[in-house]
Amino acid sequence: MIKHFLNDKPTKLFIIFACFFVANALIAECIGGKLFLLEQMVGLPVHSFTVFGEKGLSLTLTAGVLLWPLEFVMTDVVNEYYGPKAVKRISYIAVCMISYAFIMFFVAMQVPASDFWRTSKVTDGVPDMQNAFVQIFGQGMWIIFASLTAFLVSQLVDVTVFHHIKRRTGNKHVWLRATGSTLVSQLVDSFIVLFIAFKVGQGWTWQRVLAICVVNYTYKAIVAIALTPLIYILEHRINKFLGHETAERMKAEAMGQEHPLVAPINVD
Repeated sequence: MIKHFLNDKPTKLFIIFACFFVANALIAECIGGKLFLLEQMVGLPVHSFTVFGEKGLSLTLTAGVLLWPLEFVMTDVVNEYYGPKAVKRISYIAVCMISYAFIMFFVAMQVPASDFWRTSKVTDGVPDMQNAFVQIFGQGMWIIFASLTAFLVSQLVDVTVFHHIKRRTGNKHVWLRATGSTLVSQLVDSFIVLFIAFKVGQGWTWQRVLAICVVNYTYKAIVAIALTPLIYILEHRINKFLGHETAERMKAEAMGQEHPLVAPINVD
């Protein structure tokens, strides 16, 4: 039985997807404290602009946006073959693992640092390693709460929109359900993060929140559209790996049954 479970192709694929999904989300959260200018990254002049009356805006983004688009691609792929219950389950696991990671970061920050380690990088321009460690791994509680809430809600929105479109289009128009669901869920994600972390947490004005939301969402929307071909590439490779008959059966069960996973996988 165990051998059959480990050799089952749908099971192997689901494990790979789940591991990548959780790891990618965790890494994105960990690197999210770094900000960068998109214009500088691509070698363009930096220009400021105004949105909703908020002046001096630029394409300043968190490093986490480099990975988050892949999260929504994975959501659509898992949704296509395993159904919404599988997406919800790996989303819950990701939230739990991210929460656990931040708890461990907090514990590590409270552990007294040795004097030797504190000054070990002075010659490299880091006068206090303990302070640097805290600054890198420490985040405001509002930001952590906002990020986790936005991730979970946007995933659920993505699942709902994806299946609403697929029920109307069947197996046609993969680009529509994949990109459409991502565009909607990314808008929700962008707004929730800024609202909780900065409107509630730091008292920003609605003008600033909405302006920065537009800037962030514009980037996410462009990337979502640009990654649409990746959905087709992945689907082609998955169909080849599973075999046409198995792939079509999984897609049908993902849409037509309350429990979408193909045996022997059980998300309960």
